[in-house]
Amino acid sequence: MPGPKLDPVLSDPALPSRVDVVIIGGGIAGVCTALELADRGLKVAICEKGEIGCEQSSRNWGWVRLTHRDTREMPLMIESVRIWKGLDARIGAQTGYRQCGVTYTVATDKALAAERAAVDELNQYQIPARLLSREEALAQFKGLSLDIKGALYNPQDGRAEPQMAAPAIARAVRARGGTVHQNCAVRVVETAGGAVSGVVTEKGRIACSAVLVAGGVWSRLFLNNLGIYLPQLRTKNTVLRTNPVPDGPEGTLKFRDFAMRRRLDGGYTVASAEPSRYQLTPDSFRLLKAFLPTLKNEWRSISLGIGPAFIDALRTPRHWTGDEVSPFEKTRILDPDADTTAIDKVLGVIKAAYPAFKDATIAQRWAGYIDVLPDIIPAISTTEGVKNGIPGLFVATGFSGHGFGLGTGAGRLAADLICGHAPIVDPTPFRLHRFTDGSKISPIAGVTQR
Repeated sequence: MPGPKLDPVLSDPALPSRVDVVIIGGGIAGVCTALELADRGLKVAICEKGEIGCEQSSRNWGWVRLTHRDTREMPLMIESVRIWKGLDARIGAQTGYRQCGVTYTVATDKALAAERAAVDELNQYQIPARLLSREEALAQFKGLSLDIKGALYNPQDGRAEPQMAAPAIARAVRARGGTVHQNCAVRVVETAGGAVSGVVTEKGRIACSAVLVAGGVWSRLFLNNLGIYLPQLRTKNTVLRTNPVPDGPEGTLKFRDFAMRRRLDGGYTVASAEPSRYQLTPDSFRLLKAFLPTLKNEWRSISLGIGPAFIDALRTPRHWTGDEVSPFEKTRILDPDADTTAIDKVLGVIKAAYPAFKDATIAQRWAGYIDVLPDIIPAISTTEGVKNGIPGLFVATGFSGHGFGLGTGAGRLAADLICGHAPIVDPTPFRLHRFTDGSKISPIAGVTQR
C-alpha cells in the first residue's frame, strides 16, 4: 500500500568528496538540522536510504502542539513553535504551518480535572490555554454532537503538512549549497585517531568531521552495528485522509475515539486516538528490562501481537561492513499495511457525530512506524559518554510520536551540539547516556503521542 505522496526533491548527481557534516536520514529532524548547519555556513550532505520524508515524517498526524507535552520537552517545544512560525519565510516555501488551535475534549469529570491541571501548567509558560464548557467546545464545531464534559483549548497549538514540510526544508538546504542524496544508504561510519573521519555509503565515501544519526526507527540498528546501545522499539499507527469536506471546521479536534485536523487541500487527516496494536519483535524481548517502566505505566492501553514484523526482524542482519549490502538498501521505505477496518470505523464515528462529514469520502489510507524510547522523549545528543561512543558522532532519534512538531527545535539543538555552540535549551534530558549512567528512566503518565 503506497504511503502519502511527497513533494519532490531533486537528488544531487554525485557525492561530495568532503563535507563538514553528514546527516543520516532525511526525515524532519535530519533536514531541520541540515538547514541550521547550512545557515551557519557549514557544508552538509543529507544521505537518505529512500526518499526525503518517506517514512514517519510524512505519515504522522501533522500536529504542532504544546499541549500534553512531557515537561522535559516543553522548553524545546516552545522554541520549536517559534521556529515554525518563521520557517516558511525563512526557506521561501510552504510547509503548511498554521496556528489553528486544538480542542481536546474529555468525557469524564476525572479527565476534566486532569485537563484543568494541564491548563495551569501551560499558563505557567504564558501559553493562553483555557478550559471550555461542553457548550463552548461544541460551538466551535457547528453541528457536532459528542458526549463530553468539556475541553481544553489551546489557541497556540497548530498543524503543518508532513508531505510538504521535510521536502521543502531539504530543497532549502540545497539552495544554501548543501547536497541531498536519496536512495543512498550510509553503511558505516569511519574513524581516524578515535574520531569521526567519514562515512561509507552504498555509492562511495564522504569525508567529514561530524555525523548525525537521524534515522528514525532504523537508528538502533545502525548504532548497534557500531556497538552503541540505543533502547529503541517501534509501534505502528494508521491514518487516513479524506477528500475535501466543504463545510469542515478550521480548528483541530481530539475526542476519545478520534483525532482530526484540516489539510491545506480542504480534506482532513483522521486518526484513532487509541494506541495501535503493538507487534512484538526480537528487540521487544532484548529490551524488556529497559521498557518495564513504560509497560507498567501504559499496560492498560497496550495491545500485543506477533506478525510479519517479528519474522522480518529475525531475517535482518545486525552486523555488516562497509563492503557489504546493508539492511537499509534492502528496505528503502518502510510501508506497513494500514489497519483498514479500524481506521474506517473511526471515520464512521465522525460521520455519525458530525453532519458536515456525512458524505466525506476516503482519498487514501496509510500506516507508519513510530520510534519509541523507554522514557518517551528523544535522544538529541553526542555519543560520547556511552560505550563505544565516537567523538563527532551525534544522534537525534527516538521522538516517540512527538517528532514532527519538535523537529524544528530538535534540528536547532542538534546543530548547536555539533557546532559546540551554547544550546538553545538544556540538552541534559535528551542525553543518550541517560540509559547507561544509572539515571532513573521513567515516562510521565498521561502524556499523549503523535
